Amino acid sequence: MITSAANAPRYSRLRRFAIDIAITQVFNLIIAVLITYVVRGHGSFFVNLIFSICIGTLATSFIDGGRLIMWGELKPPKWKFIALIIVSLPAAQFMGKALAALTLGIPREALSAMRSGNTTAMLIGGGVCSMFIIWFFWSREHIEYLRAEAEAEKARAASIEKQALQAQLQMLQAQIEPHMLFNTLANLQGLIAIDPLRAQHMLDQLIQYLRATLSASRAEKTTLAQEFTLLDAYLGLMKVRMGARLSYKLELPEALRPLAIPPMLLQPLVENAIKHGLEPKVEGGLITVRAEREDGRLKLTVCDTGLGLDGAPESDGTGIGVDNVRERLRALYGTRAEFSLNPNTPEGVIAQLTISL
Repeated sequence: MITSAANAPRYSRLRRFAIDIAITQVFNLIIAVLITYVVRGHGSFFVNLIFSICIGTLATSFIDGGRLIMWGELKPPKWKFIALIIVSLPAAQFMGKALAALTLGIPREALSAMRSGNTTAMLIGGGVCSMFIIWFFWSREHIEYLRAEAEAEKARAASIEKQALQAQLQMLQAQIEPHMLFNTLANLQGLIAIDPLRAQHMLDQLIQYLRATLSASRAEKTTLAQEFTLLDAYLGLMKVRMGARLSYKLELPEALRPLAIPPMLLQPLVENAIKHGLEPKVEGGLITVRAEREDGRLKLTVCDTGLGLDGAPESDGTGIGVDNVRERLRALYGTRAEFSLNPNTPEGVIAQLTISL
């Protein structure tokens, strides 16, 4: 595996070099056609094609091979690359003609005679070949440069968007704890005078809960197992406050325990159910938190038997709980997540999150 990873850049260079050589052969064919049938130079099409292939292939090998050896996949320095082309073209012309003559079995004297009698065709062929090579490599490097710039700009935009999203999520997440702490401390203040022992027990539960949530509430991800553990601690704290008026059930299948979700996603809904549904109800009620998988989607449900959507008193708060969940789902999942708030039967509210996995 290590050897394969180390050779990956080399194989990438060889693949690109092979593609460039293949493209060069197409232009070699065009140049041979031009010299034979347009310029009407001496020699048959086959002879001109061999000369074109030898010169063009060597030119591409010198220029493209040199570039890949010296600079790899990076954009080469402009003037150094131009110098490489200037040096490579005459060398390719000289060596390519010699190689073609050797391949065709043309004696040196005949080759010299062919050169002197076919000067115009040679000049035109060499000029066309040179122009093509310069244009090909220059335009391709320019395109590669523009592509790299576009990718860099796309990466910068993605980074900025991610930073903005993280800032938004941190702001939304930070709203949860003050909301919960305000309600708990207000109740704790009232209990201190009338029931010190119960107040002490509530304070102990609050400390335990805050210790459990200190790291989780600042993390980007948590698991359903950790989330349900925090909910158990939170509901235990609320049960100290409400006594027998509060009952709760947590239903988490073993297979879903390691599943990753955003932290503190369900706690605002549980708090909302207690504050607006169960706490104002004289006899209290039951709250059930359930996780299940259905058709490749994760369903998280917070169900209560409280006063319901119509029976709950008007809130004196800011509606942080439900709005927070909606905003976080929209920021994290977009259209892949849904949130619904519906009446329960015979009474209460069902809050449900559905996330495509």
